[in-house]
Amino acid sequence: MFARLQALLAALWGGFLLCIAFVATPSAFAVLERAQAGALVARLFSIEAQVSLAAGLILMLIERRLAHDSEGARPVFSAALLLPAVALFCTIAGYYGLQPLMADAKAGVGAASFAALHGASLAFFGVKGLAVLTLAWLSLKRSS
Repeated sequence: MFARLQALLAALWGGFLLCIAFVATPSAFAVLERAQAGALVARLFSIEAQVSLAAGLILMLIERRLAHDSEGARPVFSAALLLPAVALFCTIAGYYGLQPLMADAKAGVGAASFAALHGASLAFFGVKGLAVLTLAWLSLKRSS
């Protein structure tokens, strides 16, 4: 049961990230003025960061439970534990670490440019998406 739950949650999380990246963000900038689209996307990424923290922690707890239930058949540090940890790191560094710096750069304060920080944030989001989708694929393969 926990293996299927792990696969389902990872797939839902991955789909959520893909929807934000390929549907919501481009659509906002296509139909709204730049400032309004930026405010909307900032709100979406705020929600996404909170969802990512919760999903990552839940997936790590599920993996620990599966490892405990299998009585040593699973390694302590498996890919199913490492991938949500990578996604959590990317969320913390990309959103909670870079977002305040991006706000400062927009205001003209700070050492780094907005474009450089935005690129770094995009890289963290991309790595997070790849980690979550890989986890979904591995979990689905293991649960079937």
